[in-house]
Amino acid sequence: MPTVAVTDASFQTDVLESDKPVLVDFWAEWCGPCKMIAPALEELSDEMGDQVTIAKMDIMENTGVPGQMGVQSIPYLVLFKDGKPAAQMRGAAPKGQLKSWLEGEL
Repeated sequence: MPTVAVTDASFQTDVLESDKPVLVDFWAEWCGPCKMIAPALEELSDEMGDQVTIAKMDIMENTGVPGQMGVQSIPYLVLFKDGKPAAQMRGAAPKGQLKSWLEGEL
């Protein structure tokens, strides 16, 4: 299942009210490390889509949620469970590391 694009307007419904955990990737088009991890996140979405929704939020187009969450560096991954941030990871990491981190947090 593909990653989901989330906006300030859809964040409440898509992330906070989701019935399963949601991993939000805060990113921007100009961010090299964000582009590096994008394929890994797409693959993880395909592999783990039954356990977790993987969503992406462009911080240049959506400033409300990133501002509220204090996002200062990207990529910034936040795992939400039951509408609350449960874990976060800053910076890029290889797919294997992303997967083991995510599995450990689910």
